Amino acid sequence: MTFTQNAIVNEVEDGAAAEVTPVTLGPWALIWRKFRRHKLAMVGGIIVILIYLVAIFAEFLAPKPIDETSVRHTFAPPTPIGFFVKDEDGKNRFQLHVKGLKMEIDRQAMRRTFVVDEEKIVPIGFFVRGYSYHLLGLFETNLHLFGPKNPRDKMYLWGADRLGRDVFSRVVVGTRISMSIGLVGVALSLVIGVLMGGVSGYFGGWVDTAVQRFIEFLRSVPTIPLWMGLAAAIPLDWPPLRTYFVVTLIVSMIGWTTLAREVRGKFLSLRNEDFITAARLDGLTHMQVILKHMVPSFSSHIIASLTLAVPLMILAETSLSFLGIGLQPPIVSWGALLKEAQNIRSIIEAPWLLIAPGSVIVVAVLALNFLGDGLRDAADPYAN
Repeated sequence: MTFTQNAIVNEVEDGAAAEVTPVTLGPWALIWRKFRRHKLAMVGGIIVILIYLVAIFAEFLAPKPIDETSVRHTFAPPTPIGFFVKDEDGKNRFQLHVKGLKMEIDRQAMRRTFVVDEEKIVPIGFFVRGYSYHLLGLFETNLHLFGPKNPRDKMYLWGADRLGRDVFSRVVVGTRISMSIGLVGVALSLVIGVLMGGVSGYFGGWVDTAVQRFIEFLRSVPTIPLWMGLAAAIPLDWPPLRTYFVVTLIVSMIGWTTLAREVRGKFLSLRNEDFITAARLDGLTHMQVILKHMVPSFSSHIIASLTLAVPLMILAETSLSFLGIGLQPPIVSWGALLKEAQNIRSIIEAPWLLIAPGSVIVVAVLALNFLGDGLRDAADPYAN
């Protein structure tokens, strides 16, 4: 299917009659043109790309190991980055740095506090050497985008947790788990949703009735108790990777039902169309008709629906981990980090334990929702 734009008038040098040339655009070109007009969707798309780049190069961006502890820096507050330091002559020179922290005892509150040590300067550099890791899982390196020039110096941009671990590094590394669980969960929902919804809408009759009653049964079960029951069946001695995939499967148990109903409605409206009848008369099997003719006819709508489903998957994983029935240490995810702020003492003494991962989750979910809204509007390029 093509769409004719306004004719482009080619100017002629001698002033003769202009030649009118029709320009045709395919469906995907029309979708891209309409998507570009959605400013929030463009911004959301850029943010989503940046977040996934952070997930891919997490260790390269994290200045400190996620399991490096420091008893002397328990609940250390965030340290802002400075830009100028004074040299021996008393002149300011440009140097990225953070100031050190020293611990003092508050005798009135009877607890320890941290104050800025003006004499301790921790220089920050780019492409510095630090702890070793495997870049993209392929080769070992110790190069990091930024960090203390001296690997033994401490730097807590977003503060430290109850074990003195760097919250910034843990949030960066946790991006990989939290964002990938959304993609894996959506991929499972896509396969199950298209299969169940396609079979329901294509065949109709008792098949449609059985599938729809099964979907209604799943949607009628309270989500949190269902997740808790399934998560309780996970053995505690399972390795972290296996637990990750099981939690992803649990999150996907409900996510496919909405997509299946949308696919069913599309199939019901398409199964009696002329091109579907022609495909059947041409001798194609039911599966070939579904995969080659029916699914591609509304693939843009499926992409938009899946984009909107990703933030729901991320929030589901966060909720499970926060409740203690999802991913558990030593796995680092945004939900597992939020669990550190479950008690009042942590929130009062270290509010950054809630603010840091919570802010990242809000930004990621909003960006994905903006992107999904733009794709949903662009999926129908002929609408006003």
